[in-house]
Amino acid sequence: MLQTKIDKHDLHQSDAPAPFAAESLLSITNRSDIVMERGNGMYMYDTAGKAYLDFISGWAVNSLGHSPAALQQALIEQSGTLVHSSPAFYNKPLLQYAAELTSAAGLDKVFFASSGAEANESAVKLARKHGEVNLNGAYEIISLSNSFHGRTLAMMSATGKSHWKTLFEPKVPGFKHVPINDIDALFAAISNQTCAIMLELVQGEGGVHQVSEAYLYAVRKACDMYGMLLIIDEVQTGMGRTGKLFAHQHYGITPDVLTLGKGIGAGFPLSAMLTKEQYDLFTPGDQGGTYCGSPLAAAVGLAVLNEIITRDLAGNAEQQGRYLIMRLKELSLTTSLSNVRGLGLLLAFDVPEGSAAPLVNYCMRQGLLLNAPNSSTIRLMPALIVSKQDIDEMLAILKLALYELNLA
Repeated sequence: MLQTKIDKHDLHQSDAPAPFAAESLLSITNRSDIVMERGNGMYMYDTAGKAYLDFISGWAVNSLGHSPAALQQALIEQSGTLVHSSPAFYNKPLLQYAAELTSAAGLDKVFFASSGAEANESAVKLARKHGEVNLNGAYEIISLSNSFHGRTLAMMSATGKSHWKTLFEPKVPGFKHVPINDIDALFAAISNQTCAIMLELVQGEGGVHQVSEAYLYAVRKACDMYGMLLIIDEVQTGMGRTGKLFAHQHYGITPDVLTLGKGIGAGFPLSAMLTKEQYDLFTPGDQGGTYCGSPLAAAVGLAVLNEIITRDLAGNAEQQGRYLIMRLKELSLTTSLSNVRGLGLLLAFDVPEGSAAPLVNYCMRQGLLLNAPNSSTIRLMPALIVSKQDIDEMLAILKLALYELNLA
């Protein structure tokens, strides 16, 4: 039964005691005192046994839901055969997965890593190699304001978050930022030193803002005109999240470089950077990594890809996303919820300034996990297996929260 009243002073607190070993962790984020213990499908459960309907899915990571059978089976079978062989050798899952993933993406070559930031670092390295080899040493990369590409020092430099500008200075030079969907600003930023344009088609961390079709066509034309690489960062939007296997398929445009992460491993650390044959430019020693192409990771990635394709989970994302948008727009007629937006199961809506965090905290107490990327935005990114029943349950809790917090 849903709790209908809470003490306002308790919005940011949990009923659970502070974790006994929390002092052993480096402080990098504000965490709830709740300790999660297990997960199944659309739900996580804390150490007290309380269930949470998960509409964050590990920041769009748990594409198949929590503890999916396909992931378990792949880990069991491969861990009993070969866990790690080093990048100095081919392994069977690596070769099989590389062939399947490049075919699905319509690209030719792939490099595997463990995180989205690594995949994006690889893309930047490849773009600068292209600049060195083919563009007279060009090295600059244009990305978008309010973008997010990862937390390494170089990817913080590529990222367009305004409040990151002064963090960890001096950053890696060679990045310019232009506003999303501003074609004039884009062309004004291009110079003879530009080797690539790098963008997300839906800015997830930036609040779920989408690149327009006209803008992407202009970016593609600019890259073709000047020989620059078009890098599309699909770390968050890839693998069925937006209602197609890859977000760029909504636009009918193929990138020169594609990066993937998060949902590609359904919870196992895995990422990929894919490119066209003509940009296979690295020489031995230019790029690598201890875990790149691990047989265990490749077996997981192959299992996840097969699950998404055979179960048409991209189709489910499209269908359930349409339903969720419809229901959210209905709710906006009687509450302060507004500006419903997004693609597939990467959605967002706005709430009054300053109310996003209290809303998230209230919903968590009611057993619903939501994300607030900023003080006035709620982001939804449930697993691709989400059902109409899950959405209805989420909306019931959300509606209660909006009314209880005087946001109706």
